[in-house]
Amino acid sequence: MTPHPRTDAPWDDQAATGKLAGSVRGPVLVAGDDGYDEERVRYQTFRPHAPALVVGAVDGEDVRLAVEFAAVHGLPVGVQATGHSPALPARTGVLISTRRMNEVRIDPVSRTARLGAGVSWQQVVTAAAPHGLAPLSGSAPHVGAVAYTLGGGLGLLARRFGYAADQVRRLGAVTVDGRLREIDADREPELFWALRGGRDNFGVVTDLDIGLVPVERLYGGALYFDGALAEEVVNAWLHWTAGVPEEMTSSLALVPLPDLPSLPPPLRGRYVVHVRIAFLGAAAEGERLAAPLRALGPRLADTLRILPYTESGTIHNDPVPPAGYSGTNAMLSGLDADAVRRVLALTGPDAPVTSIVEVRHLGGALGRAPEPANSVGNRDAAYLLAVLNRVTPRTADTVHAAHLRLTDTLAPLTTGRSLNFLYGAHATPAQVAMAYSPDDYRRLRRLKAEWDPSNLLRHNHNIPPADAPRGLLMDLRGVATPGTHSRRTGRKP
Repeated sequence: MTPHPRTDAPWDDQAATGKLAGSVRGPVLVAGDDGYDEERVRYQTFRPHAPALVVGAVDGEDVRLAVEFAAVHGLPVGVQATGHSPALPARTGVLISTRRMNEVRIDPVSRTARLGAGVSWQQVVTAAAPHGLAPLSGSAPHVGAVAYTLGGGLGLLARRFGYAADQVRRLGAVTVDGRLREIDADREPELFWALRGGRDNFGVVTDLDIGLVPVERLYGGALYFDGALAEEVVNAWLHWTAGVPEEMTSSLALVPLPDLPSLPPPLRGRYVVHVRIAFLGAAAEGERLAAPLRALGPRLADTLRILPYTESGTIHNDPVPPAGYSGTNAMLSGLDADAVRRVLALTGPDAPVTSIVEVRHLGGALGRAPEPANSVGNRDAAYLLAVLNRVTPRTADTVHAAHLRLTDTLAPLTTGRSLNFLYGAHATPAQVAMAYSPDDYRRLRRLKAEWDPSNLLRHNHNIPPADAPRGLLMDLRGVATPGTHSRRTGRKP
């Protein structure tokens, strides 16, 4: 296979499209076809993908054929399963929809699961539960498991067991030379390191094997306080996190709730502080640890209890309906009372733009690199602060500017970014680079130049190849012509 140079020109080769459609098992769709919009617009509805072609892959061979087709024709490639956190929307090229690749296989003896590229966390949680096992899933069960894991994966059991990427044992992935590869610590170890933290910059992952943990239930739930107590509760929670064990993973969110009948009456239309707890221990110890938080004041709601892991999604209670979002984050060395005051001033109910702000307690196992190591960065951060707003084309610029004011304010405390919490226009090359140490980012760019020198795989949190022209760093929709030689394609791009 001799790939063409990458191009972003409009695609109108109907004969080539028809040939691809005759080769793959899943649908090949273009704009105007029935099902095209359903494939390209998933959870994130703001600035959705609008590719020239969508390939609804049903297996690894479909993915291989789609990548091979894109490489031969110089078309950029995007990948989407549930579509929770797309970065750059595909405006041309090939979008591979993996939602049909939704098989889950549990091996209770080895405590592992094999996940297809389109699997959601709820599928894995449900399949593992009868064996007394659980994955390192996130707060929202409807999120796609594979992209979440490849971006790091900061879940409900994170302080005890680390990032979801730390549990990856093996991957199947299609690289831009059109080969479906088995990748682990022994077979392509550099690619194994890069994919576990570098998302789909180096190949389109078709399936992965993850380790499961022996968790059936936990002590968890939420405490809701009125927003008038926000500053007091946030500072008390920060102080409280300094003394909790690794078995306690917690976070809080400052949320302007809409006045909707679907919400409990005490919460409707209010600005609230939502404290979330997931504790791996006895109920009595969980109650003791939670007591200082309960003592902060009247609760609008209190759902702390022993619950099966299958109900862990109720802790954060993240919204399920699709919507348009913009968001960014900062990994922080700490958070003091002055910074809390500034955050509330910039995002609270009296701010020009009221935002959802979430702070997650890190540390514990998150601070320890796994064996073998992966590319997940910023392990020394103490907290993750994320900001999120629903957006429309009319409000997007205003919201984006408000988010930048917040991250600028937090800059003295910021150690980096978390890849999975960068959305849309915030996912610039400079921001993506902050998800890694400088040495690791240079290593990732060298590997990108080796495995994807023409930067075909680029629509989700792009890492440009080493020696990419400055224009590519400024605008990822430019044509990449890096000068590095690729041993994978045997050519000068």
